[in-house]
Amino acid sequence: MAITASMVKELRERTGSGMMECKKALVEADGNIDVAIEQMRKSGQAKAAKKAGRTAADGIIAITFSDDGKKAVMVEVNCETDFVAKDDTFISFTDAVAECALNSTVSAVEELLEEPLHSGEETTVNTAREALIVKIGENMNVRRFQRFETENGQLGSYRHGVRIGVVVEIEGGDAGLHKDIAMHVAATNPTCVSEEQIPADLLEKERDIYTAQALESGKPENIVEKIVDGRVRKYLSEITLVGQVFVKDPNVTVGKLFSDAGAKVIGFTRYEVGEGIEKEQENFAEEVMSQIKG
Repeated sequence: MAITASMVKELRERTGSGMMECKKALVEADGNIDVAIEQMRKSGQAKAAKKAGRTAADGIIAITFSDDGKKAVMVEVNCETDFVAKDDTFISFTDAVAECALNSTVSAVEELLEEPLHSGEETTVNTAREALIVKIGENMNVRRFQRFETENGQLGSYRHGVRIGVVVEIEGGDAGLHKDIAMHVAATNPTCVSEEQIPADLLEKERDIYTAQALESGKPENIVEKIVDGRVRKYLSEITLVGQVFVKDPNVTVGKLFSDAGAKVIGFTRYEVGEGIEKEQENFAEEVMSQIKG
């Protein structure tokens, strides 16, 4: 069967694959577009599996809100390089995954991968991911997502470029305050909202370390106790959101900022692309040579 330009165009639109790959698939399927799609999906799964072992530590953080602002989701989708992270197709895929996660009820990434990427369509998140791997040539993963929902408070967010995302839940205050706090969390990465959320054993461990350090200096025990108390206070001011100095005004703490505004932080979540993923050291010269040699 003769393969026409319109057939190739239709297959490209339905799969997002390159022109030559679509033409090859149509030739092998004797012009049957549905068969070509099935074969391309199988091929895509195989190619995706081959690339699955490659480290994907770059990517995008995406944040999406419901129309009423009471629900939100934040997702991290990874690729191998920042070059691909700037690709419009990869960005569109990430945004679609965020929208899917917002409208879904699944709680795990493995379940999200089996959800339709777009409502009313058969293509799942994972099928679209595999097709994108084939098209772009890099390993990609939907790494994590978190949903947020508030009844009495407000949700605020901030995204620093595409690499850091923050969602905060706050009671009281205005939209400007909500964004400022999300921006502050992005910049300072606090461990928790307040001292009450720090595990007692962690705080005791820090106190023991400070005590041992102070005793080594030969200071009297009564002085050591004061030194330790001071270091613990400093430690708390560094890791708790309400104890930190506000990044936009070094003369006020975040806790004082909220007190003055009659507001309260309920919680926050901060994502940073690739955090916790050990990147491989790449030798691009060797990679090029290996490709040349076949």
